[in-house]
Amino acid sequence: MRLVWATVEVIRSGSATIQQLGVLVDDGTAAQAVNYPALAGECSAGDRVLLNTTAVELALGTGGSHFVVARAGDAAGVALDAPSGGHVMKLRYTPLQVDVVSVESPESVHHAAMSAADSLDGTPVVCCGLHSQVPLVAAAVKTADPSLRVVYCMTDQAALAMPLSGVVRESAAAGLLDATISCGQAFGGCYEAVNVHSGLLAAKLVATADVIVVAIGPGVVGTATPFGHGGVAQGEALNAVAAVGGTPITCLRVSFADERERHRGVSHHTLTALRRVALAPSLVALPRLPVKNLHAILSDLEESGVWRIHRRADSSVDTGAKVDMRGVRVTTMGRGPSDDPAFFSAAFAAGDIAFQVARGMLRL
Repeated sequence: MRLVWATVEVIRSGSATIQQLGVLVDDGTAAQAVNYPALAGECSAGDRVLLNTTAVELALGTGGSHFVVARAGDAAGVALDAPSGGHVMKLRYTPLQVDVVSVESPESVHHAAMSAADSLDGTPVVCCGLHSQVPLVAAAVKTADPSLRVVYCMTDQAALAMPLSGVVRESAAAGLLDATISCGQAFGGCYEAVNVHSGLLAAKLVATADVIVVAIGPGVVGTATPFGHGGVAQGEALNAVAAVGGTPITCLRVSFADERERHRGVSHHTLTALRRVALAPSLVALPRLPVKNLHAILSDLEESGVWRIHRRADSSVDTGAKVDMRGVRVTTMGRGPSDDPAFFSAAFAAGDIAFQVARGMLRL
């Protein structure tokens, strides 16, 4: 870990949940920093701030930004006093632990509903391997039927702060996402949940979801080992959906543009999730692609033994051009729809399958 002091020079953008700062580090270098007011208070120009610069030093995927750990302000008195009214802690037992009103808590207005929460009654739940798939799935659902409510449950196995995701903010503003729930140690959604299972039930019973999307936040981890990656979370999500009576739908991570062999065709992240982690069957959404590409995908799935547990579900969506993103721009590893069409088609396919399940046209 590396912590350094800096001075805030300018507030580049800001809201109640996240601020983008221009800072001058004490070594004389100018940099960008992210501040979460819920954790450190609202920053102003001239504030002294303690920054975590570790990820930038390691050249990791944080967008080149440092993160504010603490705000000195005038260095006197209480720096932040903003009780939530709740007693559940997130980021527990760390210096930045924060109290939230979880949707299940006795102090929550939703406590009674959550006390009776037991089943999703077959509600379709798309489980994604990457954060960037979330708005694509949601857009496909909304294109098929704009009246369907789509709720996103963010797990705690990548970024923990929901406000970090610009694409979630844009998707909510565009009406692609009707509500968000931050599960486990993740925080900052429309609702807070203690874990994924409870978050799924809250999506249905509190946020009145017709379709639920589950995915990690930004920043998937990969180590080129069989289980040391963020894709494992997808298999765990499929199990959680089955445990609470939903209809699990797998969104394939597919690419024919990725230079890494382990992510070409069906990513090894997805194959591990389906064949080794998921214990319950799911509908595996298959996109409509050129025959050569579709054959490669089917070969990967067959060779991995996926069909011993899971069921094939073919999408009726021809191309991504038919899906209305409502102005939300999405990239994956820096690639857009024209660079990696199979990736986008696979996510659109999952949204289409969810629509079919929601409208009673398809069952597991």
